[in-house]
Amino acid sequence: MDHPNAIHTNADPVLAQAVEWLDEGRRIALATVTRTWGSAPRRAGSHMAIAANGDFSGSVSGGCVEGAVIQAAIDAIGSGEPRTLEFGVTDEMAWEVGLACGGRMHVFVEPVVGESGGPRRP
Repeated sequence: MDHPNAIHTNADPVLAQAVEWLDEGRRIALATVTRTWGSAPRRAGSHMAIAANGDFSGSVSGGCVEGAVIQAAIDAIGSGEPRTLEFGVTDEMAWEVGLACGGRMHVFVEPVVGESGGPRRP
């Protein structure tokens, strides 16, 4: 039987990083692309783990979208409240904000805390 804290080599690397940070006692949030319309650089299900100090693993988009997601995750860790972010751009503005071309996307940001207020595993 595996040790409860064992990380398998076939584990999702983003979630494996999240578990490692939780085992270190760090506070984290998970951000997941839940919907996309038009063209988007990442598909639904793409995700990031974000620590309270701004460290992150994974990707939900790129450019300033990712920076905004990291800041929202830090805010969610502080407040304990999940949130859904929506990003949308025209084709003309797409390159400026890090999207390949026009489109929209929703990203769900959820702090990872246990029932007692302490970290829980994703």
